[in-house]
Amino acid sequence: MTEPTDLAQDEAVELTSELIRIDTTNTGEPSTTVGERAAAEFVRGKLEEVGFETTYVESGAPGRANVFARLPGADPSRGALLIHGHLDVVPADPTEWSVHPFSGAIQDGYIWGRGAVDMKDMVGMTLATARRFKRDGVVPPRDLVFAFLADEEAGGAYGAQWLVENRADLFDGITEAVGEVGGFSVTLGEGLRAYTIEIAEKGIAWMRLRVRGRAGHGSMLHDDNAVTKLAAAVARLGAHEFPLIVTDSVRAFLTAVTELTGLEFDEADLPGAVAKLGPFARVVGATLRDTANPTMLNAGYKANVIPSVAEAVVDCRVLPGRQAAFERELDEILGPDVEREWVTHLPAVETTFDGDLVDAMTAALQTEDPGARTIPYVLSGGTDAKAIHTLGIRCFGFAPLRLPADLDFTALFHGVDERVPVDAVRFGTRVLDRFLRNC
Repeated sequence: MTEPTDLAQDEAVELTSELIRIDTTNTGEPSTTVGERAAAEFVRGKLEEVGFETTYVESGAPGRANVFARLPGADPSRGALLIHGHLDVVPADPTEWSVHPFSGAIQDGYIWGRGAVDMKDMVGMTLATARRFKRDGVVPPRDLVFAFLADEEAGGAYGAQWLVENRADLFDGITEAVGEVGGFSVTLGEGLRAYTIEIAEKGIAWMRLRVRGRAGHGSMLHDDNAVTKLAAAVARLGAHEFPLIVTDSVRAFLTAVTELTGLEFDEADLPGAVAKLGPFARVVGATLRDTANPTMLNAGYKANVIPSVAEAVVDCRVLPGRQAAFERELDEILGPDVEREWVTHLPAVETTFDGDLVDAMTAALQTEDPGARTIPYVLSGGTDAKAIHTLGIRCFGFAPLRLPADLDFTALFHGVDERVPVDAVRFGTRVLDRFLRNC
């Protein structure tokens, strides 16, 4: 007879595969974004099948679907814990992949497909754990609120942001939250696995640049070309290196790694020291300074017409506490001819690496992996925590996975051949079960 824990693990693997097979590509344009309603209805069905009462909400536009379910805890006077995950994924080109990105293939010890790590694995683990708790009559120590959200990959305007602004009642009583991009293992030395707990995120500020000039014929001499001026400004910005800043959260990470490994992080050459962390250095390095990466250009409509306007979009990621200084530096680099406006402007998020919830995460990991150590870290990207934390909710990233030492995990986010180890999903389901029983 299959033990309940084994059943939940099997379900998590199968649910992750099934969720990947639902194409929920978020292009950033509502007219071409697909599948969120289908995924939300799938999740709602799985929850209601075991007896949950669910709340289904379309956030701001048809098909931008979200599902909430609450499991009452033993102590209703305690603040509730939110476990949140997003249902949408970034686009994928099937011609670049070894398997079809929406196949959900389970082969070679991995679950393959777009969303396997970002973040349908965590959605599958959460859904399997919630179903197990409901089937078995598990009463957690506090209320648990499970939320499955739309539009995270485009900033959450049709998901978490809309819900916070228009349906804050769905978050009533919640004091803490766990979401994506934390809890995965990083091998720091021979047999030394550190599990990252995300305690901070850089701010997301997508910026549009606009330069105006004098329109004219492409064959003429021209001293007021909008394209030329914009290209020069974008080149200056793209080549600029913002100052090295060690925030409290980054310092907490560096201190924790030093305590575990003895590796010193000399601030005279901090990027060089961080590079010793291997592939994970890409993530850490991006949290040492603000960044502004040009990503889109748009100008002109005919080869022989000099346009009067040229535009660019820049993906800016700003460290906690740095927004005002960052904007001053931007203006110095861009110069007076460049207009700028924020397309998306989401604040940085930061908390501390302490408290009963962190202790519960650590205990759950160490029960399943006795050699586990937990360390805080800062995410260079962003999650739905950016909206959720504005309600006064303390947010962490905790989607537990025990990973092979040689897997370049962070490269799989939004990457070709995105995949997650089957064993890691089974491990994460066991950890999540223990964590939610003791949170």
